[in-house]
Amino acid sequence: MLVSDVMTRKPVTITGDRPLPEAKDLMMKNSITKLPVLDKGGNLIGIITSNDIKNSGPSDATTLDMFELSYLLNKMTVSKVMVSPVVTVSENETVEEAARLMLDYDIGSLVVKRDELVIGIITESDLFKAFISMFGTRHAGVRATFVMGDKPGVLSSFAKSLAEKNGNIVSLVTADVEEAGMRKVTLRASGISMDDMKKIISDASARLEDIRNV
Repeated sequence: MLVSDVMTRKPVTITGDRPLPEAKDLMMKNSITKLPVLDKGGNLIGIITSNDIKNSGPSDATTLDMFELSYLLNKMTVSKVMVSPVVTVSENETVEEAARLMLDYDIGSLVVKRDELVIGIITESDLFKAFISMFGTRHAGVRATFVMGDKPGVLSSFAKSLAEKNGNIVSLVTADVEEAGMRKVTLRASGISMDDMKKIISDASARLEDIRNV
């Protein structure tokens, strides 16, 4: 699955010279929390979030009245609060790489660019939706997690045994484990009973960690 499959296309943007209240209004109007910031030539120069706006306000200890506060906020522009430079990603990048970038940079979104043109934005919520889809979460069946040998042909043999029991793989995800030569597998399959799944796992000399009907 690629970034282009899950990103929000044609994101709402704002220019850096606009006042903060305008950015806040745009977010509320469009039910979003992030705005890519462009210069007058349409080039990406930053990103601003609802938290950035919230944190830009005066402290609770301020002695300014509401009219003075309103005046100051209207004088403050997006460019003064935005985060820059912006971590970006290509539309052709994988969703797992997008997730890695968000984790490594401790951010909740990535602006998607094609060459120098902003064409989308991908957020943590988009990745959650992709995660649900990749794991086949909305499909009924048997879900099993087990540790098996990490050798060529092992999964192929397992899939063959599953097919012989009329099992259909809905999703299959593997992950690293500390044991050398082993991998953890999380599998969701339809058309097969839990008992048959347990036997296939046992016959494959795999160690079952969890199994349930879902």
